[in-house]
Amino acid sequence: MQRKIMPLGSIDANCVILWEDPAAAWIVDPGAEPEAICAFLKAKGLTPALILFTHGHFDHIGAVNGLIAHYPDLPVHIGPGDVPMIGHPMNAWPPDYEVVKKPASLVADLVEGATLTAGGLTAQVLATPGHTPGGVCFLFAAQKLLLTGDTLFAGSCGRTDFPGGDKRKLDASLRRLAALAPELTVVPGHGMPTTIAREVATNPFMQ
Repeated sequence: MQRKIMPLGSIDANCVILWEDPAAAWIVDPGAEPEAICAFLKAKGLTPALILFTHGHFDHIGAVNGLIAHYPDLPVHIGPGDVPMIGHPMNAWPPDYEVVKKPASLVADLVEGATLTAGGLTAQVLATPGHTPGGVCFLFAAQKLLLTGDTLFAGSCGRTDFPGGDKRKLDASLRRLAALAPELTVVPGHGMPTTIAREVATNPFMQ
């Protein structure tokens, strides 16, 4: 697997592009700057196969319709609990992040235990509510990679004071992640990569 982490937008949310087969790249959390994402895909000769959202906050979804304009009918996957965020007037931060129109190709199928496969890559969906009701993580077991969105950061975790946030559920989600293989590389929704082992040892929210 090859991967590219692109911190995009004024909040520097990590858009992650993954691929084995250049004809079937994965785009996770395209939050802003669709032109930058498209330029990277073109430079690497990549064609996207799907878009995944770890959750529905504006800084993780903002580029989706710009990408679909270049790649029509590209499937977009989200957890059912976060569907109401898409297009909601409160899910914005103008002028940097406007309300995102719900894509016609949106599929609310990211539920616990679901598996996604494309281009030689397979991800298991882990339901990790708390930061948002429908937040998920993506486990690429074969590559020992975990994409955590805003559930877990290096040294910290996601906020629960936004609408739909739930500290009790987030604590349970973090305990679940703490029990995963310690050698997993973690790519969070903001900031630098880390590992499960490092977070279990040093992150106060994982104690």
